[in-house]
Parts: sequence; structure tokens; C-alpha cells
Amino acid sequence: MTDELIKVAEDSARGGFFLISGTALATVIMAIASILIAGFLGEELYGQYALSLVVPELLFLFTDLGINQGIIKFTASLRAKDETNRITKIIQHGLLLKAFTGIAIFIVSYAFADFLASTLLQRPELTFYIRIASLAILFQVIFTTTTSAFIGLDKTEYNALTTNINAITKTIIALALVLLGLSVAGAIIGYVAGYITAAVVGASILLFVLHRKQSVKNSPRFTDDIKTLMRYGTPLYMSLLFVGFVPLYQNVMLAIFTTDAIIGNYKVAINFATLLTVLSIPITSALLPSFSKLDSSTNQKIKTFFKLANKYTAIIIIPIAVLIIVFSKEIVQIIYGSKYQSASLFLAIYCLLYFLVGLGYLTLTSLFNGLGETKTTLKISLITFVTLATLSPILTKTYSVPGLIIAFLVASTAGTSYGSYTARKKFQLEFDMKALTKIYLISIISSILPLLLLETSPMPKLFNVGATALLYLFTYITLIPITRTINSTELKTIPQILHKIKPLAILLQPLIMYQQKILDHQKSAPKLV
Repeated sequence: MTDELIKVAEDSARGGFFLISGTALATVIMAIASILIAGFLGEELYGQYALSLVVPELLFLFTDLGINQGIIKFTASLRAKDETNRITKIIQHGLLLKAFTGIAIFIVSYAFADFLASTLLQRPELTFYIRIASLAILFQVIFTTTTSAFIGLDKTEYNALTTNINAITKTIIALALVLLGLSVAGAIIGYVAGYITAAVVGASILLFVLHRKQSVKNSPRFTDDIKTLMRYGTPLYMSLLFVGFVPLYQNVMLAIFTTDAIIGNYKVAINFATLLTVLSIPITSALLPSFSKLDSSTNQKIKTFFKLANKYTAIIIIPIAVLIIVFSKEIVQIIYGSKYQSASLFLAIYCLLYFLVGLGYLTLTSLFNGLGETKTTLKISLITFVTLATLSPILTKTYSVPGLIIAFLVASTAGTSYGSYTARKKFQLEFDMKALTKIYLISIISSILPLLLLETSPMPKLFNVGATALLYLFTYITLIPITRTINSTELKTIPQILHKIKPLAILLQPLIMYQQKILDHQKSAPKLV
């Protein structure tokens, strides 16, 4: 890679590290909270808790306007062009518009809670809970906008900090109130309190960071910045509406065609599936500013960076998806016992979604958004949603939750396939199909021995899962260099990219040395794959 691409990769790796580590810690905290709250409430009340958040989360989608993505895009691109004097104003103007929108949507959610509970969820008894949850909209707007600004500013450590403040506050207050006997209401109050605290802390840090950046006297007016953000963000806003409607639409389908107990099982499965979103969302977020820094006229640099970004995303995500599928039954039983009997099946089917990573499932939208091709992102989302909206009622009514998940998989495949086709046609991008094929095969082959041991070992279930998971990862890590899925040049570049992230560089050094020794030994050997 050229020096420019290495610098972009360094920033992307640093951003991804803080986003992943911050999201991982927050997810662990929230997972523990979800497990405890689900245990204390039981599957029926936990299902009510999940449904009570549907309306506020649905209406929250209308607050974005594409501004958050625009802030990331223009903050990163302005920094790359050394036009830092415009950054402060564009963030301030975007945040101001988002705040006004958040107030308006909160009023709608609170005022029409009874109507929405009755018509959308068919559960009028949830009106009170919806009104409490609506308070989160006001502060969630500020929280998400500040965290987006941190990503564009390459200050992702503050993103991680505020994300964990949200999780910790939410967990402590929700658990305390549930234990005090407030039941579903207590869990929702904790949900709201997390956003209030994180929004206040995040906004304070952002003001301090921006105060250190000088702003020119003749900086663009509010209307000029908003026009810039809206031109870029409007297609993304519509896209985010479609994407955001997906889980909410799924919840509506479940509310119509299934029971609260089944919804509780589905919610448990989704909680475990967040183990993959811990990695996938930060990767997508970190790649957006990276592509924003690349000049769209230098097509070769874009092609090179995309090919490597997609390959390494697949190397990380696909084996973890396989691992969760393999251990889905054991994971649910260890954490929840036999209470949620259907959750393991739902989890295994849902994780098949991440097999689309090789086709660009996690990298294509960052590419298009970073290059300003937001209309393409909109088309991908539209194809996905229309397919989902068509298939979900039919398959959910016939096959319950498995049918709902299959509809989502088919819809996601359709949208990703269109994005892949467009990237090839418009930018002549290439996918490293040889390496990707190896990654899929190695991920599956590595699971064979762990599965056999899992079925035959007389040891306790928790020990079996831990031991066989380590065996799986060791097999996978060993097969990557043996099959030449990664080469010596790529291995030598990794320390260069990670030198700003010393803890991660130190942690990965033994792994890199181990794989390098395998490659050195394989130099004169014939290719196995």
C-alpha cells in the first residue's frame, strides 16, 4: 500500500479499535443487564418491555435527517483537506437542527402514545410505558449526534466513553428499579436515564473539543451548512428510515402473528446476535471517514483500499458467525437454562446474515457514503425493505419467527447483491474472491473437530464450550497462513497500521509471528487451496 493508504488504514484501525472496544464493553454490560432483567421479569413481561420501546424507536428514526452521517463525512473530508476552520460550525449547526427535530418527535410520541399502542402494537395497556420511553428521544438525539461528531473528528475514544456511560447508567438504574418492584416501568426508566446521562456528558466533551478549534469570521451561515448536510444526507435519511424500519416492522409482524412468549425468545436471540454487531457496526462506522478521506478521482486507491477492507472484515466476522452458530444451543442454555427453548434456533438462523460479509454487506455502504454516492445507499435500502415487507407477513404467518428471519436474510441478500453489482460497474471494484472462498471454507472446516468434541466430551457444558471455542480459533488462525489466505507482505503491513494502538499491537504480535513462521515454512511447499 502507498503511504497515503497506510495513513488512512492507521486512522481506520485506531477508530475501529476504540469503537469496537467501547462497543464490546457496553454490549457486555447491556447483555448482563438484559439477562438479569429477562430473568427477573420473565418471558411475558420481558416481551412487553421490548414492545414498549418499539414506538419511540420507530419515531426516533425520523429525527436523523441524514445529519449524523453528514457530520462524519464532512468532518473527516474537511480534516483531510486541512480545512479545520469549518468543522466547528458544521457540527454546531447539525446538532442544533437535530435538537429541534428531537423535540418535535418527542411531542408526537407522547401525545399519540395511546393511539400507537392500540393500532400499531394492538396492546393499549402499553400506553403508559410508551410515554415514559418517549423521553429518551430528546436525549438520544443529542447522544447519537455527539458520538457521530467524535467519529468524524477521529476522537473515537470519547465515543467509547459516552457509549459506556450510557450502558452503565442504564444497567444500574434499570436493575435497581426492577428489584424495587417497578417491573417493566423500572426497566424503561433505566433505559431513559442512560441516554440522559450520556447526552449530557457527550455534549460537554464535544463543546470542549470544539472550543479548541478556531472558526473563521466569515464561516458559512446556518442555512448554508444545513443545505450542504441535507443535500448529502437526504438520501441517507430515507435509507436510514428503511433500515430502521426493519427491526420495528419485524416487531410489528411478531406482535400480530405470535405470542409475547415467542417474542421474548426472539429478543433473547437478538441479544446474543449483538455479539456480532459489536464488531460489525464499529467496522462500518470506522470505514466511513476512511473512504471520505480518499479522493474519488484516484480510482486505483479506492479499489485497493476497498478490496483489503472487505477481505479483512470477512476474516474477522465470518469465523465468529460460524462459532456462534455452532454453540448457539449451549450459549442459550448456559445463560438462560431451559426457560427460552426456541432462542437457540432463532440465533443460529439469524447469524447466517453475516455470511453476506464477503459480498460487501458491511463495507459497501461505507464506500458509497464516503464517496458521496448516497443515492446508491438509498437504492440498497429500498430493495432490502421492499423485499422484506413483501415476504415477512407471508413467512411469519406460516413459519413464525424462523419465517421472519428467513425473509430478512433474503431481503438482505437482494440489497447487498445490488450494491455489489453497482460497485463493480461504477467503480470497477474487485472482490478478492479467491481469498474470500478460502475464508468461508476455513471457517466451516475449523468447526468440525470442535463439534465432534462438543458432542462426545463428558466434561461440564461451560468447560466444553470454552475449550472447543479455543480449539476452533486456533485451527482457524493456523489454516489462514497455511492456505495463503494472507501473505507475508500483508502480515508485515499490519504492525505499521497498528503502531498507534500499542495494546492491540502487543497483543497481536505473537499471532503475527506465529503466522509468519507458517508462511516461511510454506514458501517452498505447493499451495493447498
